[in-house]
Amino acid sequence: MADSAELTRDRFLRGSARGALWLHQPRRGYRAGVDPVLLAASVPAKPGQSLLDLGCGVGTAALCAGWRVPGLHLTGLERQEDHAELAARNAAENGLEMEVVTGDLSLMPAVLRQRQFDHVIANPPYFRRDASTRAAVPAREAAMGEETPMEAWVAAAARRCAPGGSVTFIQRVERLPEILAGFTAHLGSVELKPLVPRAGRESQLFLIRGRKNGRAAFRLHAGLVLHSGTQHGQDRPDYSDLAEAILKTGAILPFDSGSAKDPVG
Repeated sequence: MADSAELTRDRFLRGSARGALWLHQPRRGYRAGVDPVLLAASVPAKPGQSLLDLGCGVGTAALCAGWRVPGLHLTGLERQEDHAELAARNAAENGLEMEVVTGDLSLMPAVLRQRQFDHVIANPPYFRRDASTRAAVPAREAAMGEETPMEAWVAAAARRCAPGGSVTFIQRVERLPEILAGFTAHLGSVELKPLVPRAGRESQLFLIRGRKNGRAAFRLHAGLVLHSGTQHGQDRPDYSDLAEAILKTGAILPFDSGSAKDPVG
């Protein structure tokens, strides 16, 4: 377990009905921001269902989903032991139950190999290792760039997803061709939702969802605009109303709607 001096304790979903979700994470290296919160908000989970977070880090996405949906059964897979320990600690300190398994998705641990989940989520490394420089901090290197092909991430998620269940990823637009190929090969009813920094700007991130055994045609939804105005002009966050509701109150991010819905429960 990391020394407390090497950690920060950060607040997420501070305006939710349950109060804020507080998470420990390393002071240096990869640090969770809004991306896992948006990912969690987009999962169509219901109380009593199960969710697996591949590469869960310190648990941000899974715990945000569990904070929003009471009774959601949470499991995380994380290959970095110190991050897995923090994920378990974060769950316990927030009164949430989360099974955290240490291991690599390319060699799925036996405890997960025979199980399937209603929802599988992932925030895979954003950069291909063969197309970017290595980060100075090992934890950031592992989080932001690695050799595991995107197809392997999608295939692992699809295998762990129950029939009729959903697989949802968040990723950078540069990786769209390879991730879309993986989703269409292993899943059906694929949907794409761009995340747009500001109106008139190019999308930098996207959410993608597929259904196990889904048969619906591909859908490209309207993008979620994250910030108000055409440029940042204030010394404070300027999130759009919809993004603010998602990031602060735990509102749902539906793929096919222009407005956030109230949290479950």
